[in-house]
Amino acid sequence: MILVQALRQFLWSFRLPGEAQKIDRMMECFAKRYCETNPGVFESTDTCYVLSFAIIMLNTSLHNPNVKDKPTLERFIHMNRGINEGGDLPEELLKSLYESIKNEPFKIPEDDGNDLTHTFFNPDKEGWLMKQGGRYKTWKRRWFILTDNCLYYFEFTTDREPKGIIPLENLQVQEVEDNKKAQCFELVTTNKSVIKAAKTHGDGRVVEGRHTSYRMSATTDEEKKEWIHALQASISRDPFYEMLEARKKKASHKAET
Repeated sequence: MILVQALRQFLWSFRLPGEAQKIDRMMECFAKRYCETNPGVFESTDTCYVLSFAIIMLNTSLHNPNVKDKPTLERFIHMNRGINEGGDLPEELLKSLYESIKNEPFKIPEDDGNDLTHTFFNPDKEGWLMKQGGRYKTWKRRWFILTDNCLYYFEFTTDREPKGIIPLENLQVQEVEDNKKAQCFELVTTNKSVIKAAKTHGDGRVVEGRHTSYRMSATTDEEKKEWIHALQASISRDPFYEMLEARKKKASHKAET
């Protein structure tokens, strides 16, 4: 069975949990079993592990409507350079995997298969907050979802497309006093520059935001503290990505001869 077929069968049989350590152990067992039953395909189980996650992330990137920058075949190949004990996997293999996922997204139990983000990384936090505008300092109620090191906000909970996306890289969260709103906190860059974010206009255009800060207001002091804690935890590096990065480094290291 080729790897993508094995992954389809594996992911259809149950739902992976959201905890990074559990995902790591289950995917490690998957990679070990695949290599046992398909000898000679990969140099090591670490290679199989890394490539399996590359395929899962490819599925999310290609079929999640919230992801605007769809990865190309060339980028997918580049992402997997050197993971086969320091060598490259055959481009034909990577191309067949890419085309398989592009043409047919993963299906999982009781899900339409279009958004694996919530299957593997359950939102760290979600809820209503008041958000201050950029150019016009009016306050509007928005539904916020914190997941995968990004903060998304929607006009309604039923919206499929977010009104805005705020990547949390190089940001910090802090409490702030506001004369017009209580329970305020804000996101700012570490160097006080413009935040690299995007928002959707009413006509559907996606434009780069010009915020130097994103100020929000919670309903209660407890809710404000929960949001600040969740944002701080998300800004700190995700333990799942630390484990994946360590495994990728191990898979890329050429064994001494």
